[in-house]
Amino acid sequence: QVQLVESGGGLVQAGGSLRLSCAASGRTFSVYTMGWFRQAPGKEREFVAAIRWNTGGLSYSDSAKGRFTISRVYTKNTMYLQMNSLKPEDTAVYYCTAADRVLTSELGDPNSWNYWGQGTQVTVSS
Repeated sequence: QVQLVESGGGLVQAGGSLRLSCAASGRTFSVYTMGWFRQAPGKEREFVAAIRWNTGGLSYSDSAKGRFTISRVYTKNTMYLQMNSLKPEDTAVYYCTAADRVLTSELGDPNSWNYWGQGTQVTVSS
C-alpha cells in the first residue's frame, strides 16, 4: 500500500498563489505516476495535473496549463502543485493520487488511479 498526505491548502484571494504538497510513504517503489485531482461541491472529480515519477514527464488539464506547475523531489517522495493566478473557480478539495500503471489516455479517469490522499481544501475568494 501507498499512503499519501496532502498539505498546503487554504484561503487565498483571486490572483494569489498557493503551493500544495503531497508526501508519499509505504510501497512507493511501485508508483510510476503521481497526480492531482480536484472536486468542487456538486461536481465530479476533475484531473488537474500528473507527473511520471521516474522520467518527470508532465501532463496538465487545459484549466491548469500556464497557471499551475507540478513537480516532485524524487529523493523525498514528495510532489508539489504550485498554483498561481488563482481564480474563484479553482475552489475545490484537491486530492493527491498515485498509480502503479496508468496510460496517458487514462490520466483523466479517477478510476485509473490506485491510491488517494484525504484531500486539502483550496478556497479562492473574489
